[in-house]
Amino acid sequence: MINQLTAKIRKTGAPIVVGLDPMLKFVPEHIKEKAFKEFGETLEGAAEAIFQFNKGIVDAVCDLVPAVKPQIAMYEQFGIPGLSAFAKTVAYCKEKGLIVIGDIKRGDIGSTSSAYATGHLGKVTIGSKSYYGFDEDFVTVNPYLGSDGVKPFIDVCKEEKKGIFVLVKTSNPSSGEFQDRIIDGKPLYEHVGKMVNEWGRELMGDAYSYVGAVVGATYPEMGKILRDIMPKAYILVPGYGAQGGKGRDLVHFFNKDGLGAIVNSSRGIIAAYQNDAYKDKFGPENYADASRAAVIDMKEDIAQALG
Repeated sequence: MINQLTAKIRKTGAPIVVGLDPMLKFVPEHIKEKAFKEFGETLEGAAEAIFQFNKGIVDAVCDLVPAVKPQIAMYEQFGIPGLSAFAKTVAYCKEKGLIVIGDIKRGDIGSTSSAYATGHLGKVTIGSKSYYGFDEDFVTVNPYLGSDGVKPFIDVCKEEKKGIFVLVKTSNPSSGEFQDRIIDGKPLYEHVGKMVNEWGRELMGDAYSYVGAVVGATYPEMGKILRDIMPKAYILVPGYGAQGGKGRDLVHFFNKDGLGAIVNSSRGIIAAYQNDAYKDKFGPENYADASRAAVIDMKEDIAQALG
């Protein structure tokens, strides 16, 4: 799958992943009204609204980007109907030819991580048959329970030719409370980066590993250090746009071949019609066109930064 991701980035010229993190406040009224008319102001109605919202955005941007990243918490808040909307979103995105990164941030003791990995990346055996659960192509993994929480994901990735992105240095402001702590003379995130590099040696594609890393755009100097520590890891870069990251912050996340990183934007794309830069031109009825325009602008910003 890492080879496919690289190929799609080359084809689109857009090292961009669209974060499908819907909240009801992002969904235009006409979509909510239609869903509520059919299902009521219920969990089912909310789930239908966010799925239809997602479809509009996916239809508008699927020819521009290689991948999407649905954040599972935004669906879980609507209970079982929300999880159904998550599964439908994953399936629809794959139908449209997009690579799906499930932002699930799982990581637990070995047996539990194995179940998470099976449910999101692999197949569960039921009697004489096997079934995919959510069937994402990549997922995000929390490494802070150690190797026994990560290796079950690696084992499933070997079987399915899928991948993971391990949290190394996250984009949120308080990440340094733990991740920047000095241990044996180096910050904790560097130690995690070295482990990612080691895990990645077990699972290589043509040029890059199936084991990638999450490093926030809000910490470009740390990104430069981690790029050197993990030369074969693809870096998933959150924090662009709404969290303050700019194209110029991204240079060091990429390798000299212009590859090695994929940049996420969530609110900046899916809620673009609410932003001052787009709302006068597009408005709620044309929210998907605003998302497309935001992707094009992001692509140009990154291209200019990379030269």
